Amino acid sequence: MESSLVYWILHSSLFTFHFRIFMIQIDDVVVSLDVLKEKFFCDLSACKGECCIEGDAGAPLELDEVAEIEEVLPVIWDDLSPEARAVIDKQGVAYTDEEGDLVTSIVNGKDCVFTCYGEDGSCYCAIEKAYRAGKCNFYKPISCHLYPIRIGDYGPYKAVNYHRWDVCKAAVVLGKAKDMPVYKFLREPLIRKFGEEWYKELEIAVEELKQQKYI
Repeated sequence: MESSLVYWILHSSLFTFHFRIFMIQIDDVVVSLDVLKEKFFCDLSACKGECCIEGDAGAPLELDEVAEIEEVLPVIWDDLSPEARAVIDKQGVAYTDEEGDLVTSIVNGKDCVFTCYGEDGSCYCAIEKAYRAGKCNFYKPISCHLYPIRIGDYGPYKAVNYHRWDVCKAAVVLGKAKDMPVYKFLREPLIRKFGEEWYKELEIAVEELKQQKYI
């Protein structure tokens, strides 16, 4: 496994060059420096799980996740709202959004169909709830597990970017208080997505960047 630093040349003259690192590369994955520098720690007591019910499209899905969700559907069916069940009955657990991406089905143009509610009114993922109760083996879509990281394409590479969203302001505040970088907060899903060896290489790259005063 190989890693490297990717540079932008900001300014050059006859004798000097000034560089700015804006991402690192580990194998075929490039990681934005924001993922390494920015602080984040979910504060469910403040946001009430608003990320499950805001937005204009569902959560991004990988193709093989559709079958896994369909398999767990009977287990979580009773936790879903009548409106969510109606949407699933009509179009299934997923659809293709305006950008051509496969995403979870939504209710009323924004709410994820897999949203359920706690006694305090907080939103929870019905799939994750079933997983934590030992009722299924699928945790939840990797895009949800990875948030606020979003995975995209950058030429031949997979790009790991930090996504800023107003509903997560409390998580940024708490992350700063705990001094918790995004990549550390999301250690488990990053390993789930890219593997433990990849994550170890990421940690080595972070230490190198710290020694060079880039982060």
